[in-house]
Amino acid sequence: MVLGKRILGVVFLFVLATSVLAEGVQSDWNDFLHYTAIGRFDLAQGYGQKIVQANPDPQELLALSEENPDGYNILLKMNAESELLREVSGKILDIIEQGRFIRRTDPKIIVEEIRRLSTTIRGRIAAEERLRNAGEYAIPYMLSALADDSRKTEFAPITQALPKIGKGAIRPLTAALQTDNAAVKAEIIRALGKIGYFEPLPYLKMIMEKDDSPELKALAEKAISEIDSNVLKIPAAELFFQLAEMYYDRAESVVLTEDNTFGNLWFWDAAGKGLQRQEVDKAYFNELMAMRSCEWALKADPAIGKAIGLWLAGYFRAESYQVAMPEYFGQGHPDAMTYATTAGPEYLHQALDRALKNKEAFVALGVVEALAVNAGTKSLLYQLGTEQPLARALTFDDYKVRYSAAIAIAQALPTNGFVGSEKISENLSEAILEQGADQIGAELSASYALRSIRAMEKLALTHNSIVDLSRALGALVKVSASTNPQMQTLSAEVLARLESPEAQRAIAVMALSEKNSAEVRIAAFGSLATSAKLNANLLLAEQIDAIYSLVSSTETDPALRSAAAGAYGALNLPSEKVKTLILDQAKS
Repeated sequence: MVLGKRILGVVFLFVLATSVLAEGVQSDWNDFLHYTAIGRFDLAQGYGQKIVQANPDPQELLALSEENPDGYNILLKMNAESELLREVSGKILDIIEQGRFIRRTDPKIIVEEIRRLSTTIRGRIAAEERLRNAGEYAIPYMLSALADDSRKTEFAPITQALPKIGKGAIRPLTAALQTDNAAVKAEIIRALGKIGYFEPLPYLKMIMEKDDSPELKALAEKAISEIDSNVLKIPAAELFFQLAEMYYDRAESVVLTEDNTFGNLWFWDAAGKGLQRQEVDKAYFNELMAMRSCEWALKADPAIGKAIGLWLAGYFRAESYQVAMPEYFGQGHPDAMTYATTAGPEYLHQALDRALKNKEAFVALGVVEALAVNAGTKSLLYQLGTEQPLARALTFDDYKVRYSAAIAIAQALPTNGFVGSEKISENLSEAILEQGADQIGAELSASYALRSIRAMEKLALTHNSIVDLSRALGALVKVSASTNPQMQTLSAEVLARLESPEAQRAIAVMALSEKNSAEVRIAAFGSLATSAKLNANLLLAEQIDAIYSLVSSTETDPALRSAAAGAYGALNLPSEKVKTLILDQAKS
């Protein structure tokens, strides 16, 4: 008995505290509106902060806003116009929207309204309105009721209400078309036909093409005719691809409404015979839906390769938002690059073409890097229509994309010229000089510089006739005089293969400079020897004399002296030069 009294006492205190809290929020709400209305924004800000700090029940705050529409409009106005009240009014609005969402999606309320559909006419009308407000959240419960044999008397009013939910019902309804309950599936088809819009069309056409039931096929055909009879001539795979493009391009008919802070992806649970909802970040909702639509296109027709290109573009763009991938991807789900390097060049070029047209640097860069991994010369310069996407990437307005494209083509050692091929050496030159470092960062810029000089070295060593490295002469000379030993050494290797006095003389300067380490100087003499063998002597007299001094001096480091001697010999100088060297060491 005593315990019972204690429990009742605790309950009473809880209710009392809750009531006091609610009264406090109501009082603060009224004071906030009052001081806002009379222009005392400083006082209004304090009461607004008290509302937020009280952590009020969102539904109670929503009720207060609905009881005072003028006050709610003042709140909206302050959020839009007042610098002092913008932040706090925004937080209050967020709580109100949370209350609206809770009320709209409350399963208990939805279930009650579904049952109310089978009561009076007035009850049905009110229930339909509230279910329409619940939107997509009402669909799982409505379909569950339709599938329940014990609720057959409710079947008709529920099927009448289903299309009245409107556009918001489309995504869960199309997912639920995977049900094996023919009666429920028939009602879904009918509802989609009445709701309209493009989005259901590919799913309905797929039923026409692949479903085993003649009755369901006929219903799907009728539903399509209600929306757009012209679609009857278009394959489901093509319609899914069009839907994917609508999501990718953020067409108005498929984007989330402004009040959504996240998006819902709907899946059919075959085992549980019901719909499952996955909340995903609003940032990449469209990309995920584009990818899913591409997947459906491939289910409808595995030969629709362009869906692969769009799927890759969608995945790369989803990654660009730097948001964790959704839970349904599962542990160990490969990243976009993994799929891209697995895909063939044809699909990568489709994705690249789309990215270049949309000016999407992140997507373009990902695709170009994938092409660099798995594409040969011919596939790199794949012709898509009348254009070559990778060649266009050489002039894209983003350093990373341009540099990656140039490196990819250079490493593949092109065998045929193409319009814009001169941009390869131009971009490689910019990269080794680390142009754009202020935009892409010093570390990434240095990485591009090293990759580019190595690509140049590969071109030079194979005597590639398509990429004219002489256009990069000035950049290579500057790099040979830099303070980066690795870049210096590689630049000398490239300069050695250029038939140019300036190139050979730059190598000599590098080899003779005491500012450089012994390792760099020895490597430079090696490159000088290569240049001399390929191009003969192009040095200035004073440079030859300086090399002679190194070779003839007994104080020169033996390794350096040996390298200098090799270069000196490769120059194939007139006999009197060699004679001097011999006689200088002769003893009479």
